[in-house]
Amino acid sequence: MHIAAVILSLVLAVAMLGSGVMKLVGAAQMRANMATVSVTPGQMRILGVLEVLATIGLVVGLWVPALGIAAAIGAVIYFAGAIVAHVRAHDKGLQGAAVLLAVSVATLVVLLLAL
Repeated sequence: MHIAAVILSLVLAVAMLGSGVMKLVGAAQMRANMATVSVTPGQMRILGVLEVLATIGLVVGLWVPALGIAAAIGAVIYFAGAIVAHVRAHDKGLQGAAVLLAVSVATLVVLLLAL
């Protein structure tokens, strides 16, 4: 089970790091996606910081399991909120958030089982 926990934690961390960095640098495509769900540039930067912090939590969580579990819980909440934002905006482009929610849930479950 430990190998699955490491792999899922790293996959989720890489995905969140990429997304977080794109939000922090204000990539044009990310700004357009965020505007679709009524996220302001300031809010986008805050979301980017949260994703980068979750990335750090997931990686450090490989050595400090409680931190990895907390980061995975945060990721589940984050991506559930992203789906809610897409649904409220009547945006059909929520597949990315749905996939990352599924990976977040899987990561959390495997981390809990690896205790």
